[in-house]
Amino acid sequence: MKKMIFITCLLIILCLAACSSNQSKESSDSAHLQKNEAKMESSNNVSNESGVLENFDNNQANESASEEADTIAATDRMVIHQVQLQVRVQKLEQAQALIEKRVEQYAGYIVESNIYRESETEKAGQLVIRIPDKDFQTFLRDTEEEVAEVLERTISGEDVTEQYVDLEARLQSKQVVEKRLLSFLEEAKKTEDLLQISNDLASVQEEIETITGKMKFLKNQTDYSTITIYMTEDSIQKIAEKPLNTWEKTKKQLAASTNFLLALGSGIIVFLIGNLPIFIIALCIGAILFYVIRRRKRVKKER
Repeated sequence: MKKMIFITCLLIILCLAACSSNQSKESSDSAHLQKNEAKMESSNNVSNESGVLENFDNNQANESASEEADTIAATDRMVIHQVQLQVRVQKLEQAQALIEKRVEQYAGYIVESNIYRESETEKAGQLVIRIPDKDFQTFLRDTEEEVAEVLERTISGEDVTEQYVDLEARLQSKQVVEKRLLSFLEEAKKTEDLLQISNDLASVQEEIETITGKMKFLKNQTDYSTITIYMTEDSIQKIAEKPLNTWEKTKKQLAASTNFLLALGSGIIVFLIGNLPIFIIALCIGAILFYVIRRRKRVKKER
């Protein structure tokens, strides 16, 4: 009887020990599983940050695009003006100096300035200048009043308002992405996460610099108009349009007749000297013929 009781107690103890072991193992497995899940979730969150940010960037761009039409309507038009002006002046250096002085008066600046000769008697020059856009029409009128003659004037404009507003919207979107990446960078703990976020941040900042540079270029092009002035010097003296009196007519006629006689004498001299070899040959042939004819006549008389 005692033996049976001992065996029964032993079996009960073994069963309790087995149950305790299984429960401990299940608890350990559950904790390990939860740890792995947390690790995978953290890794996925970091690896998907770029995708989330890109989607956020696209959403921001779409929202900005929907408001772009209203923004353009409320914004002053941004137009790049280009002017080509071809003029004739009496004295090239003097005209160029006057134009350069006027550029300073209008708070503009000179991009290019040069003078060259088109021929032995004709000089020409070129000026490329930038004038504040609001004053370029007034500057043109003042310049045209000071030159001898305006040969050609061409004004062209390019509207870049939509392009500028689009760049502005993209810049705002990229700046929001940059701000979020900076916050992620502060929260990141692992080295690989820091490297990935740093690369994304560098890429976004490079895009921001590119967009900012384009915006500054467009702003400068619209704030200042570019005017290219081609100048030629008038080397021909114009005859006065007022009527000539008798003395002036006499002097003019005397000068004309004198010029005619000089031209005639010059032509005769040139003709004689230029054809001298022909005259010498003709003279020799004539002398020979004269000698032969005279000899024949003499022979006939003697017979």
